[in-house]
Amino acid sequence: MARNRLFDDDVLVIGLGRFGSAVALELTKLGHRVIAVERNSALAETYVNKVYKVVHADMAKSAALEMIRAAEPKIAIVGIGSSVESSVLAAANLVDAEVPSIWAKALTPEHKRILTRIGVHHVISPEADSGRRVAHLVNGKLLDYIEFDDGFAIVKVKPPTESIGFTLEQSAIRRKYGVTVVGVKAPGEDFTYAVPQTKISAHHMLIVSGPTELIERFAARP
Repeated sequence: MARNRLFDDDVLVIGLGRFGSAVALELTKLGHRVIAVERNSALAETYVNKVYKVVHADMAKSAALEMIRAAEPKIAIVGIGSSVESSVLAAANLVDAEVPSIWAKALTPEHKRILTRIGVHHVISPEADSGRRVAHLVNGKLLDYIEFDDGFAIVKVKPPTESIGFTLEQSAIRRKYGVTVVGVKAPGEDFTYAVPQTKISAHHMLIVSGPTELIERFAARP
């Protein structure tokens, strides 16, 4: 568990499957006090001493509402992946308890729609998001890829041949391709924010932002 607390908010994580456990452990590393809730007693036991507190309980039951109110979490994450019904009921208890920030994993588009309608603040679809990300990485042109809801992306990509040996101002990447080089990174060197005078070498990796379609066109350059 983290020795130095970087964050003051306690976080309630419901469900310790692959998704929930990864979230709980990473939040603990970041310094949050994580209260993990798991209805499978054997699974819950394996996380004792790995997070701040582990509770064996079924958060889909109405009795869980009082426990949530007593804990007064500022943030709650529903990571239940075995049952849409259990996920929705647990999320509904969090909404009824007026938890300020509720996150929940959705298994299907329909599940996502229900969670949104009952008042969950942030609904994520990790499988769908991961699938879209892989689709952009398989051709080998992009080395990493993060897409936002409005079709805007940030990627890590090798510099096109035409830019090597020139500054960003000279290569005019933004004017030619409609994307912005945010920064550059070479092996063994610190990340550097890009300025017009930044000179691109063959060893650099570029951090580039812009519309997804334009990013793909830029990455396709030899």
